[in-house]
Amino acid sequence: MKIIKELVPYVIIVLVVILLRTFIITPVRVNGDSMNQTLKDGEILLLEKYDKKFKRFDIVVLKYNDEKLVKRIIGMPGESVQYRNNILYINGEKVSEDFLTEETYDFDLNVLGYDEIPENYYFVVGDNRSNSLDSRLIGLISKEDIEGKAIFRIFPFNKFGSIKSE
Repeated sequence: MKIIKELVPYVIIVLVVILLRTFIITPVRVNGDSMNQTLKDGEILLLEKYDKKFKRFDIVVLKYNDEKLVKRIIGMPGESVQYRNNILYINGEKVSEDFLTEETYDFDLNVLGYDEIPENYYFVVGDNRSNSLDSRLIGLISKEDIEGKAIFRIFPFNKFGSIKSE
């Protein structure tokens, strides 16, 4: 009986960690160059999993073919998305992307067969537009496939801190 009593705190700690990582927050590693200059290959982020209210320019982690991709939300449900001459247009209105250093080639949501993004779907792209597997190639992303929002960088230590979405 004494052994069980001593094990209870450890079992509780393990359960709490499992619950936290499953439902609240979990670390995730950036794999690849698709988010350069914002995020670099190998950086470790904290992923907020409980808040599924996304907004434009949030950096999210999504499931695609048994991989986890880190991308930025550009288009929201009910919107049309277009890039012309390296400028983003949402519903025909110009939207600034101050975080970008890469050129974005012309694109229109109609290429994917949509006039506007359906409910519970998002248009996502990497910040390194010339080297990103994103909605321009794989299509719109379901809200179900988004695991959460990257909110904090924990490695490398010289970049430790909150991740700015805009």
